[in-house]
Amino acid sequence: QVQLVESGGGSVQPGGSLRLSCATSDVAKSNFMAWFRQGPGKEREGVAAISVSWSTTYYADSVKGRFTISRDTAKATVYLQMNGLKPEDSAMYYCAAASDGTVGENNGWSVPGRYHAWGEGTQVTVSS
Repeated sequence: QVQLVESGGGSVQPGGSLRLSCATSDVAKSNFMAWFRQGPGKEREGVAAISVSWSTTYYADSVKGRFTISRDTAKATVYLQMNGLKPEDSAMYYCAAASDGTVGENNGWSVPGRYHAWGEGTQVTVSS
């Protein structure tokens, strides 16, 4: 079973930056990886995703231009660089992995059910 380990969450002021990391235990079963977030009383929403083979990236409209997803295949790690953080970005952030590299087609990347592995989450809090 694929294990995902997130790190990098924390508390920052509005306008600040954080970088989240997600290490996978099985690269072969992690052809497509994503970050989701879930705030209190809210549904889990897709934030960003990346096709590991082709480096194609996907972003939610709310984070475009501020967040950047990237991967280091050698380290079996995916990153989420978050700049210009806003209070509304506060949430638990989860890393997810799918073995199917075509998850991104037809906006499938933002559907939680398309992923077979999830991390335990890392908290991001943005407040002054």
